[in-house]
Amino acid sequence: MVIGETAEVGDDVLMYQGVVLGGTTLKREKRHPTIGNDVVMGTGAVALGTISIGDGARIGSGSVVVKSVPPGATVVGIPGRIVEDRHKPLTDLEHGKLPDPVAEAIRLVLREQEKIQERLKQLESLSGVAVPMDEIGETRRKIEREFSQGGGI
Repeated sequence: MVIGETAEVGDDVLMYQGVVLGGTTLKREKRHPTIGNDVVMGTGAVALGTISIGDGARIGSGSVVVKSVPPGATVVGIPGRIVEDRHKPLTDLEHGKLPDPVAEAIRLVLREQEKIQERLKQLESLSGVAVPMDEIGETRRKIEREFSQGGGI
């Protein structure tokens, strides 16, 4: 864990292994983050610069936060993005229920692809074009099942 010399940490903060509260300059002034009360920072999370992380915020494992975070927000990703804004104190720690923005983006792309495939099938049937075999359909369905079941480790 690295906590820069001008970092400020509030009460009841939970920081897991490898958290970094780092600076972005060597000037002798405030250059590290200010962490509010009841904040949870997951394993390997990084907060850089003179930013503030509000009371009750949750920072997902491996996230890199370079902008201030409002109270009660949940931040994940690189760079960190707010995926949930609860504006209430954190009462439970449920790392397994943090949103996965990458999986959600893939779900959206797969839904759009499904719509396009349906339109293509309609056009092919109306035009009498020979339809090639669906060689990757089963693989795609398997991947979709894994995503819908939260296929993470």
